[in-house]
Amino acid sequence: MLTILFDGIAYGMLLFVLACGLSVTMGLMNFINLSHGVFSMAGGYITAFLINRWGVPFLLCLPLAFLFSAALGMLLERTLYRRLYARSHLDQVLFTIGIVFMSVAAVDYVIGSQQQTVKLPDMLKGRIDILGGSIGLYRVFIIALCGCLAVTIQTLLVKTRFGSQLRAAVDDPRVARGMGINVNTVFAITFAVGSGLAGLGGALGTDILGMDPTFPIKFMIYFLIVVTVGGTSGIMGAFFASLILGIADVGGKYYVPQIGAFIIYALMVVVLIIRPQGLFTRSRGK
Repeated sequence: MLTILFDGIAYGMLLFVLACGLSVTMGLMNFINLSHGVFSMAGGYITAFLINRWGVPFLLCLPLAFLFSAALGMLLERTLYRRLYARSHLDQVLFTIGIVFMSVAAVDYVIGSQQQTVKLPDMLKGRIDILGGSIGLYRVFIIALCGCLAVTIQTLLVKTRFGSQLRAAVDDPRVARGMGINVNTVFAITFAVGSGLAGLGGALGTDILGMDPTFPIKFMIYFLIVVTVGGTSGIMGAFFASLILGIADVGGKYYVPQIGAFIIYALMVVVLIIRPQGLFTRSRGK
């Protein structure tokens, strides 16, 4: 029981890092970016490349995956995505889903469709006993790292000047510009950080979730479920939604494998019936 709980928490934490960037762009920036998984794939592939080709240590690959995906996100935001902020949600969906299919085809053509593998350091292998349950060291590492990230990100959004600038830029960009806030720069930095977190999640998830060219398509629905269930309050909504969904998904597949894959969808439906705006909502400016 505890082993399943620990595995579910680890899976939920991983979902949080993968999806929290999308939670920010959809919940705070009001931009529907269905190509969010592309940045996760970029982080996973760059990690596999650095480890398998150059022998770079896994722990060093994690910040490199973040920086690579953040730079890619910054580039695409400045050249493509920023043109869609004022467009309709349908335009955003169609454009970003096109980015997904183009990226999948490009990676499959250049690298191939084979599954990417990474070699974890010895310190992250094996299992330990906690409170009578057994959990892998790598999952303990994921829980600790992602927990620290959740606290850090929430603090940055709520307690810092940049977080205040972001909320002001979203609520009323015209007034924010009048107050001297560079809205374009705030959005670019936010988008880059969200993309970097997606890349970090892809790097962390390569060993657990697998990494191949179809990754952005396979996990797109998971990202959207996290944001839908969590609501638009920001990071904490996505955090608690990820934990709930991770535990439900792992527990469902273990106890009722026949219908385990449908547990999170049923949970999403129940949550939306009770709270159509998700577990956490954020009031928007007029």
